[in-house]
Amino acid sequence: LLFLSETGGKDRRSGLILTIPLCLEQTSMDELSVTLDYLLSIPSEKCKARGFTVIVDGRKSQWNVVKTVVLMLQNVVPAEVSLVCVVKPDEFWDKKVTHFCFWKEKDRLGFEVILVSANKLTRYIEPCQLTEDFGGTLTYDHMDWLNKRLVFEKFTKESTSLLDELALINNGSDKGTQQERERSIDLNFLPSVDPETVLQTGHELLSELQQRRFNGSEGGVSWSPMDDELLAQPQVMKLLDSLREQYTRYQEVCRQRSKRTQLEEIQQKVMQVVNWLEGPGSEQLRTQWGIGDSIRASQALQQKHEEIESQHSEWFAVYVELNQQIAALLNAGDEEDLVELKALQQQLSDVCYRQASQLEFRQNLLQAALEFHSVAQDLSQQLDGLLGMLCVDVAPADGASIQQTLKLLEEKLKSVDLGLQGLREKGQSLLDQISNQASWAYGKDVTIENKENVDHIQGVMEDMQLRKQRCEDMVDVRRLKMLQMVQLFKCEEDAAQAVEWLSELLDALLKTHIRLGDDAQETKVLLEKHRKFVDVAQSTYDYGRQLLQATVVLCQSLRCTSRSSGDTLPRLNRVWKQFTVTSEERVHRLETAVAFHSTAEKILQECPEQPEAFNEMDQFDEIEAVGKSLLDRLTVPVVYPDGSEQYFGSPSDMASAAEHIREKMKLVSLKKQQLRQPEATTPES
Repeated sequence: LLFLSETGGKDRRSGLILTIPLCLEQTSMDELSVTLDYLLSIPSEKCKARGFTVIVDGRKSQWNVVKTVVLMLQNVVPAEVSLVCVVKPDEFWDKKVTHFCFWKEKDRLGFEVILVSANKLTRYIEPCQLTEDFGGTLTYDHMDWLNKRLVFEKFTKESTSLLDELALINNGSDKGTQQERERSIDLNFLPSVDPETVLQTGHELLSELQQRRFNGSEGGVSWSPMDDELLAQPQVMKLLDSLREQYTRYQEVCRQRSKRTQLEEIQQKVMQVVNWLEGPGSEQLRTQWGIGDSIRASQALQQKHEEIESQHSEWFAVYVELNQQIAALLNAGDEEDLVELKALQQQLSDVCYRQASQLEFRQNLLQAALEFHSVAQDLSQQLDGLLGMLCVDVAPADGASIQQTLKLLEEKLKSVDLGLQGLREKGQSLLDQISNQASWAYGKDVTIENKENVDHIQGVMEDMQLRKQRCEDMVDVRRLKMLQMVQLFKCEEDAAQAVEWLSELLDALLKTHIRLGDDAQETKVLLEKHRKFVDVAQSTYDYGRQLLQATVVLCQSLRCTSRSSGDTLPRLNRVWKQFTVTSEERVHRLETAVAFHSTAEKILQECPEQPEAFNEMDQFDEIEAVGKSLLDRLTVPVVYPDGSEQYFGSPSDMASAAEHIREKMKLVSLKKQQLRQPEATTPES
């Protein structure tokens, strides 16, 4: 092609012009023959029928080479060649032409051969059909034509090969069975070249052909299309149409294959998820049936369950991704796959939701078990605290502390009641959940495992009930004991109060009960009041004795010794003896005062004209003796059994009472003197 070309020019018969430029170097006839065969294969049969005009440019070659080329034309293209113009060098071949006259060999060669100078070539061919090398005006860029032809040849070769491959792939996809179709697609699935690239190359080539310009020229020179290029356009267009058709089918095949591959991958992943969840995942849950027997055991089971949930979470994430992919395929709307996709989606969803429900059930069960054991532990600690409080002997200081301790005991017992009630509620809730465990056991008999859990829960509740009952019994005993202690302290306090009251009565007797009365009537009234006062003191003493007797009984019941009753009884007896002695002294003084006032008033009220009433002077002596005795008692202290002494009132109070008695004694003495005077005057008269 570097030495031979079709310039696109035409002779006067509208035949194509073939130019064979020769050079000084040795020309290979074989290469020249092959090149001619190629160039002659380009035009259509119609163009070939009009014949060729061959220009052999021998200006730079030797005569024997030119002669050989002309003879070769006879063997290669005798029918297509109508005229051969040999462009000779100036005055170089003149002597050799005579040895071989081409015009004489026309019949044998099959075409006419003329020797002509380059400047005379226009006699046979129009200048507009000649290139500048031969003095013509035809624009021709051989390298551009060559590059363009190479592009066309490459496109033709690639597109033809690609069409065969695509046809094989597409035809294989149309086979009867799915297995044959997939086997055929697998063997020829990828073409050897990229269809997009070949199509792009074809479109670019067609665009250049339709634009009638060579892109290789730097200036973009316009040119008239040659017949080969006009012929190439429908070839390119036909190839492009075929390529587009086959490529569209190929894309559909690829789409179907991709969809089928995606569906198979989804199905495979779905089965992986389903097989794991129904296999190892379910087996993990089957082996985890216990609830633990303590908080620590339940927490360990929860930790193990969290590990199982973590493994399930990875498969659930795959489920979410697969569900999204299936939803996207369902939205694509391929009816032939809708049933299969929906079945996969339903199967996957059923298994995942069932497994998730089992995980949630197991988690709730373990949480309920943890709460149950937590409440049981709190209740056990409360019972231990209550039992410890009951086992400690009560040694309160007073009744108030006992009341406070009793209140605390009642509060603890109430707290235990509430704790036991909460334990029963938690236990019943846990038992209800365990009873529902068989609904997701996958046919596994969980009766034995559930029985162990149920026995454990019921055993814990029964044990707590027994412990609570024992504590209640002990609380009843302790409550009774503490109430007795409260009574004991109350009796001791009241007994001490009785001693205080008796002491106050004694003190009042000594300090305020000091008057003896101004006459017999008043003294009798004081004596009557004193007896009532003594009755009050007697009642106080008896009350104190009864309280102290009650403390003795309570101490015997409580098996303890009172810290105060031993001191209270001697004090009570001592004060009572002092009160008794003082009271007796007070009674004796009042009785003496009554006798004194009564006798004195009787003497003082009798008339002097009745001396027979005082016929004896013994009454005056008696009243004087009583008065002196009463005065003496006022000055004498009360002597208690322990030897101690105590005076009635203050000295001034006693002096006042004594003065009143002395005045009455003076009146009686004056009366006595008055009665004696008549007796003295009678003898004198």
